[in-house]
Amino acid sequence: MLWSGSSPSTVKHGSMWGFLMFTGAAWLVISWSVLRLEPLDIAAVAGPIVLFGAVGEMLRAFAGTRTWWLNACLLVLFGATGGLLMWDNQDSTYTTPAALIGWYLMVRGAVDVAVGILTRGADRTWSLLVTIGVLETGLGFFSSSSFARTGSMVIVVLGALGTLRAVADLVTALRLREVAGPRRDVLELPPERAAGVAGYTAGLTDYEGAPSRSRARHRARPATGPAAETAPPAGESFHDRVVRTTADLDAMLAQAGITGPRAGAVVESPKDIPAVPDTPEGVEGEVERPGRPG
Repeated sequence: MLWSGSSPSTVKHGSMWGFLMFTGAAWLVISWSVLRLEPLDIAAVAGPIVLFGAVGEMLRAFAGTRTWWLNACLLVLFGATGGLLMWDNQDSTYTTPAALIGWYLMVRGAVDVAVGILTRGADRTWSLLVTIGVLETGLGFFSSSSFARTGSMVIVVLGALGTLRAVADLVTALRLREVAGPRRDVLELPPERAAGVAGYTAGLTDYEGAPSRSRARHRARPATGPAAETAPPAGESFHDRVVRTTADLDAMLAQAGITGPRAGAVVESPKDIPAVPDTPEGVEGEVERPGRPG
């Protein structure tokens, strides 16, 4: 959730996720610490808390999103609000701290809701951003009313503020970490391997883009005719395939001029074939018999 609102692909500085992770953890500590304060200490801590929120806006502006200018404007606005809280910390009532804290929450919540709706197609965590914005806006509205002008209610509002900002910053940091690409040196190859990969890729592209070539056929196989190659019929058994292949082979042999005995013809065997010797001496005698070719 790049909650100044830009798409994750617009992030330029992948290392900013660590800073936002730190601010999220710091918001959790602030939320826990504020709930343990006494009402008299509210005026002293409200200003630094709002200033810390301005620092968070500065970090998001440096993250390189398309809406960095919006974070810069919020930085100036919240910085002035925090300075005013620190300057007016001598007020004996809780009216001014509660009103300025409510102002901060309403502005921050309204921006979160607007940005979350605008980035619903680019960031899958936009619904969480809108939810946080709605809670911040409602909390700011409550803080600015007369119901939160007691010390206990201001403490509860500051604690809720820290919790909401912690969730927002932690989710933002994790999203920045997710969309940050690997380091450039991770995928670097030696020059010879890079050249080989480039050549292989170019050859594969050329092969895939080349027109399909016809399958090579035997010179005895006609391009057309009964002996031409056809696709095997569907559902052909192995026996039928053997018979068909044998018939095609006979046709090709006949067209190539290779003939053999006809079916049913009687082939005469030579009558002067000597008996097969069954001993080593007989083999040697057959070899040494005169009149046999050497």
